[in-house]
Order: sequence, then C-alpha cells, then structure tokens
Amino acid sequence: MRRRRNISLHPKYIFGILTAVCVAIMILSFLYGDKLSPVKTAFGSVLTPMQKGINTVGRTISDKMDNFQELKGLKSTNKKLENEVETLKFQNKALQQDKSELSELRKLFKLDSLYPDYPKVGARVIGKNTNNWYNTFTIDKGKDDGLKVDMNVIAGDGLVGIITEVGHNYSTVRSIIDDSSSVTGVFSKTKDDCMVDGDLTLVDDGYIRVGYIRNKQVQIKDGYEVVTSTKSTKFLPGLLIGYASNVKLDSNNLQQSGYLTPSVDFKHLDTVLVITKLKEKLK
Repeated sequence: MRRRRNISLHPKYIFGILTAVCVAIMILSFLYGDKLSPVKTAFGSVLTPMQKGINTVGRTISDKMDNFQELKGLKSTNKKLENEVETLKFQNKALQQDKSELSELRKLFKLDSLYPDYPKVGARVIGKNTNNWYNTFTIDKGKDDGLKVDMNVIAGDGLVGIITEVGHNYSTVRSIIDDSSSVTGVFSKTKDDCMVDGDLTLVDDGYIRVGYIRNKQVQIKDGYEVVTSTKSTKFLPGLLIGYASNVKLDSNNLQQSGYLTPSVDFKHLDTVLVITKLKEKLK
C-alpha cells in the first residue's frame, strides 16, 4: 500500500497565496464588474449575515470591554473611598480621645480649684485589680515625681484613697471602698465625728459604710456631706468623702450608723490628682 504524503505549507506561503487570490479578485472585480455582478450578489447574500453577526459580536465584546474598564475604575474609586473612610475613622477616634482627655482635664481643673490650699500633681491610672472596681490601682507617677506613701489621692468631687506603695515611676493606691480602708470623717453640717469603712459587698449598690456616730440625738438626714476629719492620722482635713444615706440608731442604742454614697465614681477612673502634702503627725 502507498503511504499518503502529508503536505504541509509554511504559514507565510499560505498568507502569500491568500493575498494573491484577494488581489486577483480585486482586479477581476474592477475589470469585469458587470459580469461578476451575480457572483457579488451571491457572495453578498452569504457575507452580509456573517458581517452582521461579526458586528454584533464585535459590539458585544466592545461593550464587555467598556463595562470591564468601568468596573475596574469603580473598584479603584471604591478602594480610594475605603481608604478615605478609614482615615476619617482614625481622625474621628483621635478627636474623640482628645475630647475625652480635655473633659478629664477640665474635671481635674475644677477639682483642683475646690482644694486650692493643697499642692497637687496629676497622674493617669495605668492598672487595677481584676474586679470591676478600682479598690486598688496603679498610677504612672512615683518617687521620681516626688510621691510618697500616705499621700492622699482625689478625683471626681473628692477623696479617692491613699498611696500605699511607691516605685520610681509608679505608685499603688488603696481606695476608700476597699475592705481594708477606714477613714475618720465628720459631718459638715452637724460637726459629728464618724468612721467610714470600705465594703466591697455594698459597692455594687453604690454604698460604703458609715458608723460610730456617738451622738444619739443628732438627726442625720440623707445627703448630708461627710468630709475627712482633722482627727484622721493620715488623711488631710476637709476632703469630701460622700453623702449620708439611711443613718439610724443601732440596735444597742449606743450609736448611729448607716451608709455613704462616695463622691467618686469608682467604676471609671482614668486620671487622678495626688496631694503632695502629707498629713502632719498628731502629737
């Protein structure tokens, strides 16, 4: 059997042949236009639908490309807008933080004006114990800033507590709501002495204890102010501790006791003032 020979032409030869054919057709069409009219008509009837189809496909592809370019532009614009939104969020967060810090500074300035006779230094709370309350916490000032153990700490409208430990750049504060805290106080209106004791079992209800009111006849009304007494061994006098609530005669009929609403929000402490003057030891 004879083997069939595979005839293969180089693409450039095919291109040359097709070009020659096209040129020949053009020449024949020019010279014999009238005679080739039926052929033109036949080709036209075949090529016109093809041309329409090609045009339709071309327009579709062109529209798709335009849509693709438009989508690409929208994605780029959207990315820019997302970046701008993130920038605005960051700026807004910074402004809110500045506003919060300004509010804290205003509160400290107001507090400072309430006790003008005492020298003070501002400090920021940098840590606290694991519960929800600031019964013990750490501030960012210490020995390097002139702070010492037993210096009084204030915030809000009055007394927060006392420094119990001092490092070079930090200090530990025990607040008046802590179970181990005890402050000698006095009712501003009646001048009766009392003892204010911290109690974490009451602080969720917004109270600490006040007792040892020796004057059985005095009527202590709700809202009466209690401030630190001159008789206190560690606390400077005149610092607002809180407001009396439900003070009554004890069952032993020897003294009165009740509750105190602290003048400080011990669930939210960010900044405090430390009074840099120590209470003089009583002789």
